[in-house]
Amino acid sequence: MASPEIETLTQALARLPGLGPRSARRAVLHLLKKREAAMTPLLRALERVNENLAICGTCGNVDTIDPCSVCTDAQRDPRLLCVVEEVSDLWALDRSRLFPGRFHVLGGRLSAMEGVRPEDLTIDRLIARLSEGGVDEVVLAMNATLEGQTTAHYLAERLEGFPVRITQLAHGLPVGGELDYLDEGTLAQALRARRPVA
Repeated sequence: MASPEIETLTQALARLPGLGPRSARRAVLHLLKKREAAMTPLLRALERVNENLAICGTCGNVDTIDPCSVCTDAQRDPRLLCVVEEVSDLWALDRSRLFPGRFHVLGGRLSAMEGVRPEDLTIDRLIARLSEGGVDEVVLAMNATLEGQTTAHYLAERLEGFPVRITQLAHGLPVGGELDYLDEGTLAQALRARRPVA
C-alpha cells in the first residue's frame, strides 16, 4: 500500500483528462523512480506556470503573458481571425502551423441542454474586436457537433453587418477514410460540400 501522500498524488493525477486510476498509478511510479530526472523538473515547471498563468485579454488564450504569445507574434496576419470554442482548439490549429492569422476563443459553445447562452461566451468581445476594424476574414472553426454548428450559425448571423468575409471549416471525409466506416452525418456533410473535379 502507498502512503496517504502518494495516494493523494495518484488521485489528483487520475482526475486529469485521459488518465484513469491505473494510468495515474503508472505515472506516479515513474515519477518516484525518476525523481531527479522527472519529478523535480515537473514540479518546477508546474510552479512557474502556476505563478505566471494568465488569460489573454485579447483572444482568451491561456499563456504566461498577457497579451499572449500568439497575439503578440508579428508574423501573424491580423486581417485573418479564427474563432474557436476552446483553448484546446486554438492550440490544435496553431500546432498544425496552417493558419497564419490570429484567434478568438469563445470559451464554449451554445447549448440549450447545458444552459449555455450567447452572453455566457465571449461573443461581445469578438464583436468589439471586429468593430475596431482591420479584419478581412473571420473563420468559424467550430466543432462538427450540433452545438458547434448552432454556434457557427448564430455567429454568422451576428457578424452579417461587418464588412468581413465569413468562412467555415470544411467538414466531410477524412483523409484515408473509407466510406463503409463513416457515420451518416459525415457522409451527408461530405455530399453537401461536394465540389467540381478540377
